[in-house]
Amino acid sequence: MINISYENIIENRKVEVPKNLVWGHNFTDHCFLMDYSTEKGWHNARITALKSLDIHPAAMVFHYGQTVFEGLKAYKNSKGEITLFRPQKNIERMNKSCARLVMPQIPEEVFMEAMKKLVTLEKDWIPTGYGEALYIRPVMFATQPALGVKPSNSYLFAIILSPVGAYYPEGFKPVKILVEEHYVRAVKNGLGECKTAANYAASLLAADEAKHKGFSQVLWLDAIERKYLEEVGTMNIFINFDDEIVTPELNGSILHGITRDSVITLLKSWGMNISERRISIDEVIEKHRQGKLKSAFGTGTAAIISPISHFSYKGELITINNGEAGELDKKLFDEISKIQYGFAEDKFGWIIKI
Repeated sequence: MINISYENIIENRKVEVPKNLVWGHNFTDHCFLMDYSTEKGWHNARITALKSLDIHPAAMVFHYGQTVFEGLKAYKNSKGEITLFRPQKNIERMNKSCARLVMPQIPEEVFMEAMKKLVTLEKDWIPTGYGEALYIRPVMFATQPALGVKPSNSYLFAIILSPVGAYYPEGFKPVKILVEEHYVRAVKNGLGECKTAANYAASLLAADEAKHKGFSQVLWLDAIERKYLEEVGTMNIFINFDDEIVTPELNGSILHGITRDSVITLLKSWGMNISERRISIDEVIEKHRQGKLKSAFGTGTAAIISPISHFSYKGELITINNGEAGELDKKLFDEISKIQYGFAEDKFGWIIKI
């Protein structure tokens, strides 16, 4: 077991959580850092005051993209307890991303203990409003100062924290989506199922162009046949037909979403017909024309459930459920939120108390 030390801790501080929380713009006073080298393995695990890093411009992360990250939240529940939502899944997924990018995996017990100790130290930063939370961002990247395409021999693992407000400060509103016909996000057996910076960089141009056309996000199609649904923006996607709820099967190019898995588990527990299979945009359009498309929504840590009001494909704008969130969308959002904040029974063992 690696010991975690405390260094340069800010004493006698007064924490004031901003009232108007902008997602990802505010950070707590401290962070967790841990070094890796091929000679020493993981070492020098410490919680320290947050500050800028001193990193060489030849660090291999800047040139060859070896970096992975995760995202989860800490909450203050209805009893005032501090909790995490399914953190083991984030740890497992980050280590799978590490393996794919030939990066050292992080000992699970150290990863969990680091999150718990850091969140405990920064507990006064956890906002208490319903829908608010302390966002946890673990990240690892290559630090060896060298040029040449090969795995780095040194890495830095960091955890930073950011208090965040409700994703829908003005209510649970559906969004307009542009089906992307030109760009692709990822190919099967590439990096699509990893949470790595390359995937997000690849999405930026299409998302920017969609925004200028009046859409909130893009719906990605598969890279080969260009007709099968994959992800919506940075979220997994679900299509709610009148006799079946469908989400694209995990095929090597789709992120193994933790909220996705939670939704599937809930739907099965409610006795609903949920399928993980290939689904084409043509099937979605045809079911819409037949009056069998009830709703569509994205799933992810930030928004939990993001209802979709419109699809735009080949110049045709398809309106879903009169542009309003579906009943199932709302039910899922409410149920997961209530579990996270302690207002509903945790039947699945998803909540970890700190």
